[in-house]
Amino acid sequence: MPTELGGTGRLERRRQCASIGPATTLARVHAPSAHRRFDRIDALRGLAIVWMTAYHFAFDLNHFGWIRQDFLHDPFWTTQRSAIVSLFLFCAGLGQAVAFAQGQGWPRFWKRWAQVAGCALLVTAGSAFMFPGSFIYFGVLHGIAVMLILVRLSAHWGVWLWLAGAVAIALPFAATPVHGALGNLGVLNERWLNWIGFISVKPVTQDYVPVLPWLGVMWWGMAAGQWLLRARPALVQGALARGLAPLAWMGRWSLSWYMLHQPLLIGALLLAR
Repeated sequence: MPTELGGTGRLERRRQCASIGPATTLARVHAPSAHRRFDRIDALRGLAIVWMTAYHFAFDLNHFGWIRQDFLHDPFWTTQRSAIVSLFLFCAGLGQAVAFAQGQGWPRFWKRWAQVAGCALLVTAGSAFMFPGSFIYFGVLHGIAVMLILVRLSAHWGVWLWLAGAVAIALPFAATPVHGALGNLGVLNERWLNWIGFISVKPVTQDYVPVLPWLGVMWWGMAAGQWLLRARPALVQGALARGLAPLAWMGRWSLSWYMLHQPLLIGALLLAR
């Protein structure tokens, strides 16, 4: 095959571009190369990790009685939790947009999914040991495991992902009046169905990230990622400032960091106490 720097190689590429048309050529120019990491997305995920770690450190201090805060009702803490989860899920949607554009196959998808699902089971086991009355049965990793499948199956929806996300975010606001009007939807509050999120009573659990409304955030992340790759690729594919490199590193190891940071924080606080 002629080398890319030779005249014959350039002529061959011109012929290929002419045969496939300008639209396909443009798509190939902006399509990310297979398995390439996007440092800017990793750094954004790393920011979520730092924020989450600081939040959990404060939560642990409160659990051991070193500070007194209302993490269940104080808007200062509840708003932070919602923002952290939103940032994680939005980044997950961005990542799925990149994976879809790179042509990631289902075998590779299922391999990563199995890691997330396995870690979710470990979280359930660990939380049942620490909080037997409010263990985590559908937290952020459980939600991500379910939503990753739904987002992957709907990746071809294109601009309709924006509308689907809006509907998913809005639906839980209708849950209470619908429950009140129909009066026979209490089953949706049960543990085996409240993971959907169309509830009128919040469950007692340390972490609860149901499909509704959070699927909408991941759908918006997917929609935003597809738009950026198509219209503003430099915003996600561009170089990262050197000072942000540690955030990108943490973002590349987000699942490992998520699984290890709480045991390390709790262990350190136990030793300090």
